[in-house]
Amino acid sequence: MDSSARNVEHTVNSAAFPRQFARTRRFSLGVPRQFTVSPDGSRVLFVRTGSGTDPVGRLWQYEDGKEQLLADPALLVGNGSGEVPEEERLRRERARERSVGVVSYATDDAARLVAFALSGALWAVRTDEGAPFSVPAAGPVVDPRPSPDGRHIAYVSRRCLHVVDLAGADRQLARAEGPDVSYGLAEHVAAESMHRMRGYWWAPDSRHLLVARVDTGPVERRYMSDPADPTKPPRAVPYPAAGTPNAEVTVQLRSLEGGRIDVQWDRKAYEYLVAAGWDAHGPFLTVQSRDQRILRTLTVDPATGATELRHERTDPAWVEIVHGTPARTASGDLVLPEDDGDTRYLTVGGRRVTPRGLQLCEVLGVEGEQVLFTGSEDPLETHVWRHEPGHGNRRLSRGPGRFTGVARGGTVVLAGVTPRGAEARVLREPAAGAATDQDAPYEVIRSLAEEPSVTPRPRHLTLGERQLRGALFLPSWHEEGTGKLPVLLDPYGGPGMQLVGRARGWFTCVSQWFAEQGFAVLVVDGRGTPNRGPAWEKTIHGDQLTPALEDQIDALRAAAGHCGDLDLARVAIRGWSFGGFLAAGAVLHHPEVFHAAVAGAPPTDMRLYDTHWKERFLGHPDEQPENYARCSLIGHGHLLSRPLLLVHGLADDNVAAAHTLRFSAELLAAGKPHSVLPLPGATHLPADDAVNEQLHFFQRDFLREALKGRTEED
Repeated sequence: MDSSARNVEHTVNSAAFPRQFARTRRFSLGVPRQFTVSPDGSRVLFVRTGSGTDPVGRLWQYEDGKEQLLADPALLVGNGSGEVPEEERLRRERARERSVGVVSYATDDAARLVAFALSGALWAVRTDEGAPFSVPAAGPVVDPRPSPDGRHIAYVSRRCLHVVDLAGADRQLARAEGPDVSYGLAEHVAAESMHRMRGYWWAPDSRHLLVARVDTGPVERRYMSDPADPTKPPRAVPYPAAGTPNAEVTVQLRSLEGGRIDVQWDRKAYEYLVAAGWDAHGPFLTVQSRDQRILRTLTVDPATGATELRHERTDPAWVEIVHGTPARTASGDLVLPEDDGDTRYLTVGGRRVTPRGLQLCEVLGVEGEQVLFTGSEDPLETHVWRHEPGHGNRRLSRGPGRFTGVARGGTVVLAGVTPRGAEARVLREPAAGAATDQDAPYEVIRSLAEEPSVTPRPRHLTLGERQLRGALFLPSWHEEGTGKLPVLLDPYGGPGMQLVGRARGWFTCVSQWFAEQGFAVLVVDGRGTPNRGPAWEKTIHGDQLTPALEDQIDALRAAAGHCGDLDLARVAIRGWSFGGFLAAGAVLHHPEVFHAAVAGAPPTDMRLYDTHWKERFLGHPDEQPENYARCSLIGHGHLLSRPLLLVHGLADDNVAAAHTLRFSAELLAAGKPHSVLPLPGATHLPADDAVNEQLHFFQRDFLREALKGRTEED
């Protein structure tokens, strides 16, 4: 292709990408997800929308190399086009759900009965016969889950826990005693900060349940209104800001016959319910102290509700929560993480079973004595591993990428993001003890996602003394050595998320699009980002801002040594959420390096964010106020001397719009010019396609104007 044809293609694709990005919901539509494998490994259930632009989720079954559509909302009465209950809306928002229709489901132990909710109505389908059928329910349904034997379905309605049989006989197991009480739902900090999205768990006998009771009465209220529609009354939201009271969470054992037993533990010392479950060995809990330095695994006596300490983890900074733990093998061995220096190990029965340098990321499941988990040997990749006693650890996922998975009955579904995009593979494992499965054949569950109109071209770099992992994106039309490019740093840079990897995620496509607009785009994962070991994560304890900014600056200078076309006299930074906080902090504290910033949904006042997340890193604000003052942008607005664009959704109930509004007021009072773009009706991740499309162009034009005409002397 000659240069003129290449330029035409670049212009067309660059103009088309923002619209494609928006209507594909960040290229998530059409991707198969939420996999369940039947006990014999012959069948795989999953959710997938109808195409790369169709937002309606459908339930599918994969068997013998063929796909079968089990439930299509368009063919059902009450097909998901109605109003979603408020509790379900919150669950979807916290899960960052971008589709409608069948967005989640649960099955019995045999994976024969599947339950799901559509616009508050309860539906079920049998995978071996017939069409979906409605199940009468007492009210709008949230989080329906069949009993292990498939004879009942539990669900939450109006904050009460119900159980219904398939004939429609409904019983209320737990009734909310007041408007602040709920049964069977996860409270805000559990869903946002602990990865616990559930509030009840069936017993294997299908006659009992372990149920969380949440009382938000002590929690501060925030009032969410819609400034674009002043006729709407404000909505009260319980939000436990740092240093304020949490919801009171207790646990009960409930029977289908109406029995109730309260589970007992020292709630004053351990107020957080991190995880819970009920397996063949009985019910169990994981509880955590308010300062998060102690995490305890407790077994529960189902006859009395008394608890017994089985394991305790401690850490002088905080005990990191590893999703999927604790778990127990068939023999009763506890499956837990163990931190030691620069490695997070997997332990089974108190014994380390993974080597130094392989970072445990998540436990995906236990079958018999085998443990399926994700681990990272290289910060650029995450793989699925199987631990089997007597045979050690086998890596199941192949090729570069970031993978997760589910396994049962000798079948493993490996889902992840590779350099080619999202993929889902079905691997039929060789016999136990086989030396390798790297050459075993696999089947593919089709992805219907659209191919991005922009092809990411990352150059992976290891930068500076701390071996920071970075990716440099240059315009496809740029020939190195022919001229300087303004630089745009495009980080997240905080706990819980890695952006740099050998995978084509939506964020790599966005970085490349900004590169096509004429920027050299640099993405860096600094200290505090996950999967590089406990010591790396906990470097930020007490200060989430200084190390993060140091890493971005060091990486920028090191990257300029790798590529002489980076113009350090024209450097901008953009980000969202923690990335937005980092972007605004960069122009406040280091205007000699950063010349413009776009900060989306930035948490500017650390005291306004929630207890579990913020106290984990900064401590209690009444005990360590200096940490909050050091990291907050509020109080430092007088330092601003560079162009800054603040963007915030006015319906954001995670990082409240008050963060941006208060910071903007401080900047105005200090006489510091800046720009604010409010997004009416938008939550933490704006859902409106037109807004998401135009945000790309708005940011680009702001940054171009801000950097225009700058020289080294400026």
